[in-house]
Amino acid sequence: MEQSIKNTNSPPYGIIAVLMIGAFISFLNNTLLNVALPSMMEDLNVDTATIQWLTTGFMLVNGIMIPSTAFLIQKYSVRRLFLVAMGLFTAGTIIAGVAHVFPILLAARMVQASGSAIMMPLLMNVMLVSFPIEKRGTAMGVFGLILMFAPAIGPTLSGWIIEHYHWRMLFNFVTPIAVVILLTGFFKLKDKKEKVDIKLDFFSLLLSSIGFGGLLYGFSSAGSKGWDSPQVYVTIIIGVASLVWFILRQLNQEKPMLNFRIFKYNMFALSSAISAIVNIAMFSGFLLLPIYVQTIRGISPMDAGLMLLPGAIINALMSPVIGRLFDKFGGRILALVGLFITTVTTYFFSLLSFETTYMSLVILHAIRMFGMSMVFMPVSTNGLNQLPKRFYPHGTAMNNTLQQVAAAVGTGLLITLMSNRSASYGKELTQSTLQNMAEQPTTSALAEIKQQIATKATLEGINFTFLISAIIIGVALILAFFIKRASPAEDNREEVLLKSR
Repeated sequence: MEQSIKNTNSPPYGIIAVLMIGAFISFLNNTLLNVALPSMMEDLNVDTATIQWLTTGFMLVNGIMIPSTAFLIQKYSVRRLFLVAMGLFTAGTIIAGVAHVFPILLAARMVQASGSAIMMPLLMNVMLVSFPIEKRGTAMGVFGLILMFAPAIGPTLSGWIIEHYHWRMLFNFVTPIAVVILLTGFFKLKDKKEKVDIKLDFFSLLLSSIGFGGLLYGFSSAGSKGWDSPQVYVTIIIGVASLVWFILRQLNQEKPMLNFRIFKYNMFALSSAISAIVNIAMFSGFLLLPIYVQTIRGISPMDAGLMLLPGAIINALMSPVIGRLFDKFGGRILALVGLFITTVTTYFFSLLSFETTYMSLVILHAIRMFGMSMVFMPVSTNGLNQLPKRFYPHGTAMNNTLQQVAAAVGTGLLITLMSNRSASYGKELTQSTLQNMAEQPTTSALAEIKQQIATKATLEGINFTFLISAIIIGVALILAFFIKRASPAEDNREEVLLKSR
């Protein structure tokens, strides 16, 4: 990619602006869907397990496509990749807006995902190549502001649209914006790409697809099907075996599809580990808080979305500020402060009760998101800064792939922890309650007791899972002490790494 966009004193702001708007739309459309799932279930006459494929399928396609983006970025120009990515996303959006049966809607979502998967690594690579290392934090901060704003407004905007219009408007209002961005890219993006002698290893692509796809599907299914389901553990085993084969194959190729040798750069490896660990634990807030406020406290979905909004907005607005601080102080101090705040607030979420006030939840979640705003961008940017320029496509592809896998692992792990703890605590509570009762309760009284026990057990499961999440984030906090300010590896070091086997 460095052949087409040079690292000069004048970054290609026009190209970056077009890419950012395209990425924003793809991010926004993904977050819009969650609130609409109940309406889609009713309209399309499908159950919960089926409708979830709109999210799972999107994630699977992302996980399969992203590892190949390192090859695509090296092989093709920004213009060509953007037009293909935005074209696929637009086509999927149009089809989804007119879909009247679930299979067509699912296919449309997968087409959307294939475009979205290319967009993020492409944009990150352009940002890395376009800005010198001393200005990269500020640039990534602005990038974070734009992309964090999408999930910030997504749930609230979705709730308003569903309340006033049909769910298809979620796609139909995005369609004209996507078409305008596609046409803008067609006329404005003019970069050329020198011919690159690199060919795609289709067997590596097959192994990557089975490996990452198997892991993503297995872990994302574990929460609903249970770890003892053959559909879960067989898929994970196949995924792990394929992934090991894929990694060994890449290490023995001169021009691998995804270069795992980049993990020999210590700051990149450390940043990947910290980001993956935090990604696993961060989903506790996104998964457990809605369950707590809606199932246990009876708060409406709209109010639940509004409860999360201040934290999301703070996270977005802090992004450019954190970017400037990163350029000045580096990533270590920001990561330590951010992870400490995130660990403490996550622990306080493990103390939820039936009396916890709505405002307490808003403030605590906002502080937690403030802490998280100091973690991901500084940590990942510091790691990428150590890579030589020609490894940027591999670094961005690796980071995005690990995020997808960590999200799936975190979802499956946290749901399992909550379910198991709720079940065991509910059993203990039932036995204790029945033993302490002086006389046999009536049928109606017994049903009420069981409902109360179920609610208390669910709360206990949520608190226990938040506690485990705090411990997991604490591990990332310890690792953050080893962060050092990274600079690009020198050529002689780079050659040693390339030749090492």
